[in-house]
Amino acid sequence: MTRGLILGSARLGAMDRSVLVTGASRGIGAATARAFAAEGDRVAVHYSSSPDAAKEVLQSLPGTGHVLAQADLADPEAIRQMVDGAAAALGSIDVLVNNAGIYEPHPIRQTSYDQWQNAWTNTLAVNLIGPANVTWCAVQHMPRGGRIINVSSRGAFRGEPNQPAYGASKAAIISLTQSLARSLGPEAIAVTAIAPGWTTTDMAAEALSGDGYHRRRLESPLERVAAPNEVAAAIVYLASPLAEFATGTVLDFNGGSHLRM
Repeated sequence: MTRGLILGSARLGAMDRSVLVTGASRGIGAATARAFAAEGDRVAVHYSSSPDAAKEVLQSLPGTGHVLAQADLADPEAIRQMVDGAAAALGSIDVLVNNAGIYEPHPIRQTSYDQWQNAWTNTLAVNLIGPANVTWCAVQHMPRGGRIINVSSRGAFRGEPNQPAYGASKAAIISLTQSLARSLGPEAIAVTAIAPGWTTTDMAAEALSGDGYHRRRLESPLERVAAPNEVAAAIVYLASPLAEFATGTVLDFNGGSHLRM
């Protein structure tokens, strides 16, 4: 796989903000890329291994000046090349959305020791260390007043019995959010997290198939699950000037399916 690849679209133009969205070839990431583009922003559509899907997202974006950005988030040097390339193409990184993640089943009683280790290594590499590295690289190109939004999960709070590494990684990304909010606050860079519940994405397709959808929609008093564009709209708000004072916070976005103090 080519490391840190950046491909520009044929469209050129100057827009308001430069936005990097990781995992933007599908699901919440794709919806988020479209939502920022609809606001008039230029978007770097990051993908790891789905170039065709990423190109489809790129071609669907309104406006001009958008780019593709490829990197395996388990590869620190690929991340550096990808972020530096996106910043060069867009002029800066005004907004970073750390959305990419993996979700590998590894229930402790049904998993061998080797499988258990691999699941933890792979999940933390992509869901925690990867976003941390993307953030370090992006901050080198982020002006005063920038925004970082980390996509966590309801599972950070209620647990993930069959995917414990996923739950742990999503809890850790909240701690990273809080640490960076304090660190970057003097530069007026606001750092927030959003913790969605069930959302109709490719990642959740199996769990939401058959009677799974019925059972999971009833977890919410609204009796439904979220659509990706709803999560995307909340992310766009967190990136707005109006949300600066929310820095360090986590927006629970689970339809009331898990309530906490």
